[in-house]
Amino acid sequence: MRMSSSRPKEGNRGKMKMEGVEGDASAGGAVRYTLNPTRISSEDILFCVDVDAESLLEMKTAGVTRLDSIKQAILVFVNSKLSINPDHRFAFATLSKSASWLRKEFSSDVESTIAAVRALSATTVSSSQADLTNLFRLAAHEAKKSRAQNRILRVILIYCRSSIRPHHQWSVNQKLFTLDVMYLHDKPGPDNCPQAVYDALVDALEHVSEYEGYIHESGHGLPRTLFRFMSMLLCHPQQRCPQDDCDIPKPLVKKAAEPANGEDNVHASISR
Repeated sequence: MRMSSSRPKEGNRGKMKMEGVEGDASAGGAVRYTLNPTRISSEDILFCVDVDAESLLEMKTAGVTRLDSIKQAILVFVNSKLSINPDHRFAFATLSKSASWLRKEFSSDVESTIAAVRALSATTVSSSQADLTNLFRLAAHEAKKSRAQNRILRVILIYCRSSIRPHHQWSVNQKLFTLDVMYLHDKPGPDNCPQAVYDALVDALEHVSEYEGYIHESGHGLPRTLFRFMSMLLCHPQQRCPQDDCDIPKPLVKKAAEPANGEDNVHASISR
């Protein structure tokens, strides 16, 4: 499946300004530069979890559903994010036909996060639509309150449907928060269209994101893939490079010992 992450980027987002360059590096001279000081704001992060019936599909680990893995990934993310900066805060919403609050108050309390994650439950009937308009409305309202406190707001949408394209009605001029997306889906088949769903998610991300938003997708059904991609979303929106320039995680390459008799070198590559 194609699912390319390539997409147009806005202006100079993510670029740092270099000033006061001195000397000639090519001639061996020292090059000095200064970076304008920039304040990195603490984040208010709103998790929106798709609780459609497809979130109950099993991963490749026996007895583990997508929702089970999502819950684990969120807890790992929150603990990791707080170890970077204990001032980050988290709130939770769910997505069925539209978005609704699960826990509205943003908090950095881990026990509060655990309680919210435990409260996540899926519907048993699939929804025929996924309207993101209310999610964007809730996020925009909270983003204004975050800005008043010199913070920024980010939405992390975890989407699980392979045949329902999300849609929204949102003004392109309202870019008050950053949207990241984690998309778990089935393999393409007669009854689903994950590529079309992915394209719709990319369009939504580009439409609303204030800073560089990232999107990751997986149709492998492996919990470790979800955990890896969620760990890549730990990066702060104000410190990101464009996703197309992001070359992490790198493959682990182990170089064999140098041969004693002039034999060719052998490299063993392990891609995670």
